[in-house]
Amino acid sequence: MVGTKAEEQLALDQIDLGFEIEQQARDLKQTTLMISPLQRGVGNLKQDSLTNVTVRPSQQFFGQMPMLKSEVERWQKQGNTVLFLTNTDERADKLAQTLADFDVKVNQTATDGLQMGRTQLAVQPLSAGFDWPAQNMIVLTEHELFQQAKKKAPRRQTLTNAERIKSYNELEVGDYVVHVNHGIGVYEGMETIERDGMKQDYITIGYQKDDKIFIPVSQLDLVQKYVGAAEKAPKLNKLGGTEWQKAKAKVAKKVEDIADELLDLYAERALKKGFAFPADDDAQRQFEDAFPYPETADQLRSAEEIKRDMEKVQPMDRLLVGDVGFGKTEVAMRAAFKAAHAGKQVAMLVPTTILAQQHYDSFQSRFEGTGLKIGVLSRFQSTKETKATLAAAANHEIDILIGTHRILSKDVAFADLGLLVIDEEQRFGVKHKERLKEMQNNVDV
Repeated sequence: MVGTKAEEQLALDQIDLGFEIEQQARDLKQTTLMISPLQRGVGNLKQDSLTNVTVRPSQQFFGQMPMLKSEVERWQKQGNTVLFLTNTDERADKLAQTLADFDVKVNQTATDGLQMGRTQLAVQPLSAGFDWPAQNMIVLTEHELFQQAKKKAPRRQTLTNAERIKSYNELEVGDYVVHVNHGIGVYEGMETIERDGMKQDYITIGYQKDDKIFIPVSQLDLVQKYVGAAEKAPKLNKLGGTEWQKAKAKVAKKVEDIADELLDLYAERALKKGFAFPADDDAQRQFEDAFPYPETADQLRSAEEIKRDMEKVQPMDRLLVGDVGFGKTEVAMRAAFKAAHAGKQVAMLVPTTILAQQHYDSFQSRFEGTGLKIGVLSRFQSTKETKATLAAAANHEIDILIGTHRILSKDVAFADLGLLVIDEEQRFGVKHKERLKEMQNNVDV
């Protein structure tokens, strides 16, 4: 009867399904606990007591393990109960290893063996963690630990070698800045100026000959941080001069020339055949499995897309975008391993000497035991060391070479370059990009 009415799309007769919760609660002889998001009863059911449980969302860490370590230590000093939860035993083991790597002390236990005032790791599926202040308890899931921050909309850049400032709090006295109309100056601080009976905050920018301009914070969009390709201080502009306007006109012309050259380059690359790297093998999978931290979905997807591009005959051109600390280096490392494991050399270009050394140290640690040779080229090296590095790159005794714009010098030659990785490409100048165009004619980028 029910099936017939349903097929004919007719209303069903009233049917009693299940049980009346009020009657069920009255008939039960055991203690009954009812949990509700609202502070109210159910019908006329009398309650013996009412306990208000107040919880709040847990802090988000976005994969920043040093910050997590600091917070856990603070909670431990306060005597709080800290509970890490994962969905499976496998995820619990991996998280335990990650926490141990950052010296976060935690005890793995079953959910029925939890103790108050301890830092523990257990398996219990939960969509999100919470703080329970009344019980001094913090519950964290992988959602709070590794969830990605929401990506911001792309910003439109209007100046070369500049980075948009969202707040004057981002500036420190002595920072080089670029005013769209006056050019490169030095940020000298902020002061409040009264004008026509009204007070307003102004930022002060210094130029040549101790000249200064005062910019209202409401016009902060006219000022951007200076981002230089070189590691030396830029030349300050002169207020009222024509130098800045000439520089802008010259850059505009050069941008047009570069755009034309890039069109020719990409047209040429589209017709050229590069090296098709082989598909992933066990060595590649072992290298990736050795990554000690849980990958994000975006990391995995980006790495797979890059490797698929590398397996094509056409030279790869791919831009990898992500905020600081979101795992771009690991994606680059997986591509570098794929290239070097296939017998090709890898060049990694970075904008500063400090960054070159940091990447070198990271690669040395990550590639330990792979048999691949990592080299670095920067001004931290002596003349003797530089010569030895250049000879090793030319003889294919180095598989992966990391360096500053020194890599772009004419005396740097590779025996068999297959992959070029450029970190923070926007920080390299026109001359560097001219040389880059020559290097990347038929290699994956």
